[in-house]
Amino acid sequence: MDRLIFQFHSTEPDQPPPIDQILSHPIILTDRIRLAVDDAKFYKLECSDVGKHVDRLSHLLRSAVRLSDHSTTLYERPVRRIFNDVVRNLNRALTLLRKCRHRGLIRRFVSIVTAADFRKVVNVIEASIGDMKWLLSIFNSGEESGTGDGGIVLTLPPIASNDPILAWIWSSIASLHTNSLNFKIEAARELATLARDSDRNKTVIVEELGIPPLLKLLKEELSPETQIAGAVALFNLANDKTRARAVFNEHGVPILAQAFRNSPILVQIEIAKLIARVAEHDSYSQEGFVRENVIATLVTLLSINIFNDDRGKINKFLRRSFGSAIEINKQVERGAVMSNFGNKKALSSSVWPRNKSGSKTETSQLILEFNTNCSGALWMLAKGNVANCRRITETKGLLCLAKLIEKERGELQINCLMTIMEITSAAESNPDIRRSAFKTNSLASKAAAEQLLRLIDESDNPVIMVPAIRSIGHLARTFPARQTHVISPLVKQLGHVNPDVATESVITLGKFTCPDNFLRAEHSKTVVDFEGVKPVMKLLMGDERTQYHALSLLCYLALHAGKNEQFQQARVLTALEGADKSVANQYSELKDLVVKAVHHLNISGY
Repeated sequence: MDRLIFQFHSTEPDQPPPIDQILSHPIILTDRIRLAVDDAKFYKLECSDVGKHVDRLSHLLRSAVRLSDHSTTLYERPVRRIFNDVVRNLNRALTLLRKCRHRGLIRRFVSIVTAADFRKVVNVIEASIGDMKWLLSIFNSGEESGTGDGGIVLTLPPIASNDPILAWIWSSIASLHTNSLNFKIEAARELATLARDSDRNKTVIVEELGIPPLLKLLKEELSPETQIAGAVALFNLANDKTRARAVFNEHGVPILAQAFRNSPILVQIEIAKLIARVAEHDSYSQEGFVRENVIATLVTLLSINIFNDDRGKINKFLRRSFGSAIEINKQVERGAVMSNFGNKKALSSSVWPRNKSGSKTETSQLILEFNTNCSGALWMLAKGNVANCRRITETKGLLCLAKLIEKERGELQINCLMTIMEITSAAESNPDIRRSAFKTNSLASKAAAEQLLRLIDESDNPVIMVPAIRSIGHLARTFPARQTHVISPLVKQLGHVNPDVATESVITLGKFTCPDNFLRAEHSKTVVDFEGVKPVMKLLMGDERTQYHALSLLCYLALHAGKNEQFQQARVLTALEGADKSVANQYSELKDLVVKAVHHLNISGY
């Protein structure tokens, strides 16, 4: 037993020891050290000094154990790290003290002990004392919530002297486990700031288990401010696949879905941003939000002012979504919730924003922000996910998006447009969606196509025009030949000054005229009738991508449009023969297509 050095043992090698075991080990070691001090035969003064330092440490350890016994939600990460370090240092002290017992001349000669050894041990014990004082300070701060003191501890323990961020993160997360709303809000905001500063900070916050208590802020619905602070912190964290998946792994999807449905509108806005970010980076979360019926909720909320002509229904929605915020604001003005929510001015400005233009303007701006973020969440849920796109079309989603594109401008319009682009992309690859959602007699399909064509024809913003043109291309196989008005704006944009718009127009017209389109001949003739040959010829002088698609379209027109004197006037045959020696040589499929088109023009007498 004399040679025993205390070590942790766990029945599960991959599982950390239980917290009770972590807390009890160093106290047992301090008792052993006290016995070793009493047994010392050499360096008694130095051994006694070590014992005094260990006694101070023992007192702090026992205080920490008592505090943990009264804590219902102990934040274990710093406890485990610091206690493990304390055990290592106490083992070092115990080993030194045991060398000072009388074991005979030979033993004394082999076990050489110097004064420097004692100085080193005292130094590490002092460091452990500093760590324990800091640990007690971050947990005691939560106990003082009634006095207004405490909060995040910004001092540094010795264990984190080389990594100050770790201590601040520990202190902030520990504050999330307190009973004080003010501390929770302060801590969540501090974590949001740290997460925004660097990716390393984000990684440390996740590793130190910061996500579960932040999600708990949303789940418990203690106040709008705590929910907003938690949502913002999680938003700053979840900007890559690993951290977004961490939110999912902590059962974050059902928590976010529930909080989104039950919270006042300012909280809903922040949660909608968070849903969009998590869904953007993690496919598991995309599917999880669908299981929680979030798509239906988003579509319903976006539709509320579009399909309800009854003002009573609209007002009922406003009362339901905005009522909590209004009521809180009234309570704050009366000073009734000062003890729970802290600073009256700060809460009033964050829960229900005010301006001099009046409540009607306030409400309109808030609804716009709400719709913008809901549409952004819907876009991210649809992005690259065929099943989610199908789910949107099975609701009023497609018609709702078309109406919003018609009525709105700016970011809200763009979000809705990008969502439609994802849906049309899914329809292009999935015949079932194409047949069900984009039937010729479908009101939603007609409305979406109408708005896409309007944007192509009227807008001059490439950010809007490119996805609108691309969406029409995804639907190329759904338009009947008689709808020539679809072709006209695309031909018009072949000469657009922005090369991206012109190239996207070429690609889309290629989908109308390619062999995969059953109506390729009719659409090809329409393109030629709208004088599309010459602008396509000009695009042969663009970059390689533009040349590729322009050359493909020119071949499709030559093969499918029939005999037309425009081909001769534009010298299409000459252009194709020249292309055979340039970009076509780099792509075998394009080279074969050019050969077929040249042969067809030759036998047609051009």
